[in-house]
Amino acid sequence: MTERYEGIKASGGLAIGNLYLFSREEVVVDDRKIREEEADDEFNKVKDSINAYIDQLSNNEGASEAQKNIAAAHTELLSDPYFTDTIESKIKNELKNSELALDETIKEMVEIMSQIDDDYLRERASDYKDIGLQVMYKLKKITPKDLAHLDKNSIVISKELTPSDTSNMDKEAVVGFATDLGGKTSHTSIIAQTLDMPALVGMGDISTKIKGGEKAILDGNEGLLIVNPSQEEIDNYTALIKEQKEKKERLKLIKDKEAVTKDGKKIEVSANIGNLEDLKIAIENGCDGVGLFRTEFLYMQSSEFPSEEKQFEVYKEATQMLGDKPLIIRTLDIGGDKGLDYFEFPKEENPFLGYRAIRLCLDKKEMFKDQLRALVRASAFGNLKIMIPFVVNINELKEARNMIEEIKKELDQEGIAYNKDLDVGIMVETSASIIMADKFIKYADFFSIGTNDLTQYTLAVDRGNENIADLYSNYNPAVLRAIKHVIDISHEAGKWTGMCGAFASDTEATKLLLGLGLDEFSGSSAKIAEIKDTIINSDQNKESEFAAKAIDCESTEEVESLVKEHK
Repeated sequence: MTERYEGIKASGGLAIGNLYLFSREEVVVDDRKIREEEADDEFNKVKDSINAYIDQLSNNEGASEAQKNIAAAHTELLSDPYFTDTIESKIKNELKNSELALDETIKEMVEIMSQIDDDYLRERASDYKDIGLQVMYKLKKITPKDLAHLDKNSIVISKELTPSDTSNMDKEAVVGFATDLGGKTSHTSIIAQTLDMPALVGMGDISTKIKGGEKAILDGNEGLLIVNPSQEEIDNYTALIKEQKEKKERLKLIKDKEAVTKDGKKIEVSANIGNLEDLKIAIENGCDGVGLFRTEFLYMQSSEFPSEEKQFEVYKEATQMLGDKPLIIRTLDIGGDKGLDYFEFPKEENPFLGYRAIRLCLDKKEMFKDQLRALVRASAFGNLKIMIPFVVNINELKEARNMIEEIKKELDQEGIAYNKDLDVGIMVETSASIIMADKFIKYADFFSIGTNDLTQYTLAVDRGNENIADLYSNYNPAVLRAIKHVIDISHEAGKWTGMCGAFASDTEATKLLLGLGLDEFSGSSAKIAEIKDTIINSDQNKESEFAAKAIDCESTEEVESLVKEHK
């Protein structure tokens, strides 16, 4: 009997194969207390296990570039003094054994990351889970199961797949993944996208509903897993897979091309990143630059506010990696749901609308100045631009710009180089910045629309609330009108508007956004070639007529129907 299951579309594509049910070993953590004289030995056990895992991560010959980048990110987390200091404190001060100290430390870090509203940062909780599990295996001398020897055309089904699970996977045998947990920005998704495999995540309890060995079709384009399909469905999907392969070959030739429409409009297709490993992947995928560098990771992975010098080295390296391509770095957007272990935020009833982002930065000027100095100094090495998030009044932007001008004067006196034409823009994500766009553009060199928050605030919908999830949509005509308004204001002033929210990665919306006049798309690295392909084969003037119809619609459903018809 044919069964159908839906999931979150993490990586597009199609596959036909047999289901392989993968589960890892259950780990029972020893919860005994230790004697004071045992503490040093217990801590040394953890250190040895951490070092053994770091050695394993460095031995990654034959791994894909994405897997190497993830290994580098894990090594960085393992090398964080806060991580080892917390474990040491639990062992030596609380007399907890090595296993319990490691387990509690990881759980605390996962809890912090899981509370974050930002999808990208929240999904990094899986990194901590993974490194905790791998170090625990070393500590308990357990040899974990792997995906190294599977039958051809295997579709892997699991509760969750970690980077470690996929690092030694037989890439010739596996044709796709489907997992109970995870989101669009999880490492399962990133690996699947990099390996060009279809993947579904967030499927609830799919791993408990299949036995393994069943024939199945995995449709990453529609978010569908078909178990025991009919022969007719197999034949139809076989034909679609052939078409898919032909399209992939075409996209390989397109990723490094300029995205210029048929009527001559050049569009930048950039990437959103959180660290240098993400940037390497973006460059491999043919990005025209970076439209959003989230700097929160630098702060969240430190045991104190990172110094100017530490930040400068990261920003400088990113700038140099891109050469003359633009690198838009967002100043610290912390607060709300994104906390820091070393900084106490005030208790607030609604932290998302409270002490966060530019509000916090202007209140903590010494900390903010360190970041701004690092950014201005790094601008000497390429095409760096600064973006200020969550602005709601002109004075916030003016004050930030005044600080930047003061820093330039200081650097002149110190004889330190910087780009004298450094651009400073804002992230348009609040209703105030939309309504006052004509005033903000006088002081901003560019706009970048953050649709995740813009949509949430425009529609008064908590995007994390499952009870009203159907109300949250970027295709709502009110959202489209807001986007159009912001773009038009910037163009009237002779400036440009990009988009760094998730909507920019929605390939079904590319023509619509092109028609609204968007100048830059910045999103998932995996979508760059497909977005470029759509742009190259589109006429912006014709798409503007289509977009005009969309913003004249009365409902989200009407817009979505129009978009499907326009493919």
